Amino acid sequence: MELGPINSTDVERVAAFLSDHLNSRVSATAWAAAMTQHWVDDAPNHGFLLHSGEDVVGAYLAFYSEREIDGHVERFCNLGAWCVLEDYRSHGLRLIRAMLAQRGYTFTDLSPSGNVVPLNKRLRFTLLDTTTAVVPNLPWPTPGRGVRITSDPATIRATLSGRDLQIFDDHEDAAAARHLLVTDGGQSCYVILRRDRRKRLPIFGSILYVSNPDLFHDATRQISRHLLVRHGVLATLAELRVVGPRPRASLMLRNPRPKMFKSDRIVAGQVDYLYSELTSVAW
Repeated sequence: MELGPINSTDVERVAAFLSDHLNSRVSATAWAAAMTQHWVDDAPNHGFLLHSGEDVVGAYLAFYSEREIDGHVERFCNLGAWCVLEDYRSHGLRLIRAMLAQRGYTFTDLSPSGNVVPLNKRLRFTLLDTTTAVVPNLPWPTPGRGVRITSDPATIRATLSGRDLQIFDDHEDAAAARHLLVTDGGQSCYVILRRDRRKRLPIFGSILYVSNPDLFHDATRQISRHLLVRHGVLATLAELRVVGPRPRASLMLRNPRPKMFKSDRIVAGQVDYLYSELTSVAW
C-alpha cells in the first residue's frame, strides 16, 4: 500500500477510479477535465492517491488557486472528491494528513459529506455560515423596466472588466459553472451558479458568486424567470453570505449543507466558492 501525489501521469486512472467507485454520473473524461484546471502554473499536484501495485484504491482531489486578499496573495487548496475502497478504508486518513501537511495554504472543503464534517472539526476546520434562502422560480411577468439578463459569453466578456473579467476567463470552461450577466441602466451584476441536486432531483440552481448584491436583490424576479425559462431551474438556492439580503418571495432552508475552511491568515468573510470543485465538477 503506497501513498503519493496525483501527478499528470495519474490523472486518467484516478479519473476512471472516481467514475467507477464514487459517482458514475460524472464520466472519467469529465473527472479528468476537472482535475486539470490550470488556475495556477505551479500547482504541486492534483491531490493524493493510495495505490496497491497499479490499482488505485483511494483518492482525494485538490484544486489549487491564488487569490489577492487585502493586498497579498493567498494560496488556496480546495479539498475535492474523497473516495477510498471499503477494504482500504483504514488508510483513508493518510490522504487528508498528506493534504494538510502542505504548508502555506488556506484549505476549503465546500462539499463535505456527513461523516467528514466531524472529522474536519477535529482537524480545526471552521464552519462557514451557509444560511440559505430557497427561491421558487416562477414565470413572473416581465415588467416594463430596463433589467436585461444574458448568458451569451461574448456579451458577458465585452461588459466585464478587472477582477470579474478575470474570474469569467478562468471559469468560462469550468464544467459546473453557469454564467449570467444582469444589467439595468448603467449597473451590472455578474452571477455564477451551478445546477444542483437535492433528494436526487437535479432541479436546483446554487448561486456561487454575485458581483453586485444590490442589483441581484432588485432583479430577483427577473433572474428567477430567466433561470426557469432558459435553464430549467425550478428553484434557486441562495446563501445569504453570497447574495446579500434575503431574496423576495423566498423560504429559508432548514438544513443547509455545511461548508468549511481552515486558515490562520484569513477569516470566513474572505472565503468564496470560486476556483473549486463546485465550479469544476457537475455532479
